[in-house]
Amino acid sequence: MSGLVTHRGGCHCGRVRFEMDAPARVEVDACNCSICDRLGYLHLIVPARRFRLLSGSDDLQSYTFGSGTAKHSFCRVCGIKAHYVPRSHPDGISVNARCLDPETLEELALRSTFDGRHWEEHVHELGPLDE
Repeated sequence: MSGLVTHRGGCHCGRVRFEMDAPARVEVDACNCSICDRLGYLHLIVPARRFRLLSGSDDLQSYTFGSGTAKHSFCRVCGIKAHYVPRSHPDGISVNARCLDPETLEELALRSTFDGRHWEEHVHELGPLDE
């Protein structure tokens, strides 16, 4: 995996832990949809094969709304949403960059703010997943 490092992260209480392969310098996206805006979620989306849940599968609670395509996962103990399957990329995993352990991050930059309040009109602005 040239250019990729293994980042680790998790929820607040530590029951849900994961690792993912991504560059050491990451660009994230903010979204102003009803759920991301309230959570302060910073999206770092990777192909599902580059994400590994290490612990806490029994502590995850699922939540869906709207189209039901996005599969939101929250820790049932502390309530933190550290990752989920996004509607925009159902073959990927969106990790909340705020839930990453800082040791492997060289840089975290905000790439864009996506207009998720008007998702249907703006979804075409989202690019494909980086392989």
